[in-house]
Amino acid sequence: MTNALTNVSNDLAALVAAVSSGVVRVEGRRRMAASGIVWSADGLIVTTHHVLEQDEGIQVGLADGRSVAATLVGRDPTTDLALLRAQAAGLTPLPWAEADTARVGHLVLALGRPGPSILATLGVVSALGEAWRTPLGGAMDRLIQTDAAMFPGFSGGPLVDASGRVLGPNTTAILRGLSLTIPAGTVRRVVETLLAHGRVRRGYLGIGAQPVRLPQPLAAQLGQNTGLLLVSVETGSPGAQAGLVMGDTIVALEGQPVRRLEDLLGQLNAERIGQAVALRIIRGGQVQERSVTVGSRDS
Repeated sequence: MTNALTNVSNDLAALVAAVSSGVVRVEGRRRMAASGIVWSADGLIVTTHHVLEQDEGIQVGLADGRSVAATLVGRDPTTDLALLRAQAAGLTPLPWAEADTARVGHLVLALGRPGPSILATLGVVSALGEAWRTPLGGAMDRLIQTDAAMFPGFSGGPLVDASGRVLGPNTTAILRGLSLTIPAGTVRRVVETLLAHGRVRRGYLGIGAQPVRLPQPLAAQLGQNTGLLLVSVETGSPGAQAGLVMGDTIVALEGQPVRRLEDLLGQLNAERIGQAVALRIIRGGQVQERSVTVGSRDS
């Protein structure tokens, strides 16, 4: 038994050593630095959006001890991802896992470099789920939750499987109290968009809203218990131009129920920008239809 545990311990240490060169320090906020993952040898670094409190003056600490300047390529708050370009070449990109390789119970390592040295914690994949949307409407290819301890500065660092492949960057900012990993497929999609456009385009109505329970007769009529009550409408916004006012309650967009903010944000994708869409609202206890042309807001 002792030899078996020793072998496992040595294997884990060797895995950390093997991937450590692809984990960097990201200095983009006043307090503790965070972590990032080398995406390409020419200096592209993937990290999390929430650890970058500034767009300029960002520094990246490399595994060899150097600290180099980095520029922000772009960010997507809805998936908590950001892409940097460090002023360095010859970096070591890490291998990324193929889709659906993780299983509940698999051993994983969470890695970070908030200081000069690599740090690691051990855990297991505690939950997996289907594609979902974040509270800000970002599309996630799947849910990956672990029980690995996320120490300060670990956000943006990789979750690595037993083969040394990256399942994705870790974040504690998307859902409060949960340690989640942004899946590799989502990272690839966002990185490609940021490289091509420098931003992620999102549909925009110019409204503020919160979920509200519907009166029982309307709930029975519409087949849903909640909708989105408008608490603000920006002057000159697409919502204002469509005649929406505070106190309206949105219950559907293009025939799809809108029960919470994530439902609305999830339907306001880039393909809808510039299109007229049908909104079903409740005003004064009556169900009405409105047409609104979706605007654009860049993340």
